[in-house]
This record gives sequence, C-alpha cells and structure tokens, in this order.
Amino acid sequence: MPLQFLNGASSVFAAANPFEVSEYVRANVGSHSLRLSNAGDASASLSHRRAGMLDLCRLSYGAQARILSEGLGDIYHAQFILRGHCRYTLPDTTLDLSAGHVLVINPDEPLDLTYSDDCEKFILRIPSPMLDDACAEHRWFKPNERIKFSQVPHKFEDIDSLLILLRLLCEEAESDMATPQMLQHYNRVVTTKLMVMLKHNVSMVTPTQHAPSFERLVNYIDRNIKLELTAEQLAQYAGLSLRSLYMLFEKNTKTTPKNFVRQKKLEQVHAILTNPAQCCPNVTAVALEYGFTHLGRFSELYKSTYGVLPSQSIRCRQS
Repeated sequence: MPLQFLNGASSVFAAANPFEVSEYVRANVGSHSLRLSNAGDASASLSHRRAGMLDLCRLSYGAQARILSEGLGDIYHAQFILRGHCRYTLPDTTLDLSAGHVLVINPDEPLDLTYSDDCEKFILRIPSPMLDDACAEHRWFKPNERIKFSQVPHKFEDIDSLLILLRLLCEEAESDMATPQMLQHYNRVVTTKLMVMLKHNVSMVTPTQHAPSFERLVNYIDRNIKLELTAEQLAQYAGLSLRSLYMLFEKNTKTTPKNFVRQKKLEQVHAILTNPAQCCPNVTAVALEYGFTHLGRFSELYKSTYGVLPSQSIRCRQS
C-alpha cells in the first residue's frame, strides 16, 4: 500500500487535465515544461499544502510524462516515488528509480524526467535559505558554493524516521489546530533531519570536534559580511572562548577580530566602488549596506587605506 502524505483536504485536482496540473505545479512548486506521450486518456491528480516555508505536493500525471526544466532557481526538491517509476536524466548521471526511493534535486541543475503512466510522487519543496539556516544553527561547515546533495538515491527503509516526520508535518499542515509557530518548528526539524540523513557536501563536524580553523572563520565572515559580526558571535560559531579567539586572530592576522571584520567590509566596499560592472547607486548606500553608519569615519578610514576618498573612487569608474 503506498504511503499517504496528504489527505483529501489538500486535493487541488482529481481526474484532471495533466496540463492544468502542470500549470499549477509550475506556479507553486517548480518551473518546468510538460510533454505527454498520450494525453487523450490521461487523468492527473494533485494535492498541495503550504506548511510554513515548505511546500508539500503529491502528484500523478496519469500518463507517461516527460518533465523538462532548466533548473529550480533557489529551491530544492526532495522527490519521493510512491508508485510506478521515474527516469532521472541529470547532468552527470541517469537513474531509473522505482517506488520506495527518494532523490533530492539541487537548484540550477537541468532536469529531464520521465514518469511512468502510474508514477505518483510526493515532493517536498525546500527554499535554499532554510538549509543555510540549518547549517548556521548547528554550526555545520557549509562550503562557499551552494549546498549540493549527492545524486545517489536513498531507499525508504533507510530513512524511516524522516518519512514519519513528513507524515506528521502533513497532518499538522492540514489541521485547523496548527499555528505558524508550530509549523516553523516542524520546518526546522524536518530540514535538519533531511540534512542528517541524506548525503551532501556539507561537513557535519562541529567546531568543538576539531582544532580551530582560521580559514573556516574567514569563510564564515565572508558569507555574512553585511551583518554586524561581534567577537562574541565569532567565538560562539568557532566553539572558542573569547581569549582563544583573540589569540587565533593575533596569530594569523596580527590584529583583533573587530579590526579584521572591518577591513574585510572595507575591501568589499572598495571592490564595489571601483568596479564598473557592480551596481552602485551612491557611496552612502554602499557604506550603509556594509555597516558603516558613521560616514565621516568611513571616509577617513577609506582614504587612509586606499589613498583617495570613496567619492573619488566612484567618480573614477564613471569616467
């Protein structure tokens, strides 16, 4: 018996035209185009429910269907095959997956999927920032490039606890008792569970389990350079005491964490002001974007570092 993730309360289409279902999916779940081998007898169905920041979707096109997409933009799809089978033609591999398998589709990867006429899927749509937030919360080491899940399918029996969580999330999303705060908690748990159970390019080793890495701290600063990063925040991220953090920066940069972050911010501003290809409305807007709220001190610091005022830099690139 196939797994049931959404009940009748979430039904959007039943015995419908596949192209109507495709149009709805394109607007709410992911951009794609649909091709059918035989549309005459097709009877498609779709259930959909928003659960916090996640989208839950169960669909069947009722005929052999080919789905083409240039990429999902800034979202991930965890696709659970409930019935039938699906061929995934991906940039680096081709997979023929039957019911009982799950595969995560990464953003910006072109897709060529072929559904069997009896194929039914449950799709979990995950915005990219949710995975970034999970990494930040658990202090996992996310690479500079985008998080990328391995194109290796997983069997349902190996991820049973994740399936249980998803069924609970579906029930809560369909319940009149669910609150936004409750769904937000479920979102965090489900996203974390997905990261823990499936394969990807994120290191799950926390900072306290290995020697402090200055390069890792620099990567964190670069990723969050527009935020106001304090020494306390950096110490917490690295799993260090404040004293150990200052010693680490003294060893590697001969300066304090505060001065190092300020210099990195200044470098970003300078790069924007001097690069004609960068969008730059004015000096004030760029300075404020990177946290320089005292414009007089910012100008002095900029000139002492680069020998010209920021206004001169922006004028030079316009000449």
